[in-house]
Amino acid sequence: VQLQASGGGLVQPGGSLTLSCTVSGIAVNVKTMNWWRDPPGKVRELVATLGSSGLTIYADSVRGRFTVSRDNFKNTLTLEMTNLKPEDTAKYFCNYQDDWGQGTLVTVSS
Repeated sequence: VQLQASGGGLVQPGGSLTLSCTVSGIAVNVKTMNWWRDPPGKVRELVATLGSSGLTIYADSVRGRFTVSRDNFKNTLTLEMTNLKPEDTAKYFCNYQDDWGQGTLVTVSS
């Protein structure tokens, strides 16, 4: 399984970004996939989970602002992030079981 996250960058507080995870080796629509993040100086945090049934689970810190989805045709996992806050600054990773992508850096700063 290979996972590659992209779409990170520098954004001002209140702004939006969409992260994408390109997946190969498995079909995203039949697996439970996750987005995690590594905030600077803090432990890794589970941000969002998308189950094969479509069930979504979000961390309290992002619920209502982030949306996880998938594109079955492109076999990608997406994380739409709105109303970004400085505390959302982190390296974001997509994950399936023990497989991790390299991550993409999101910096929220004015």
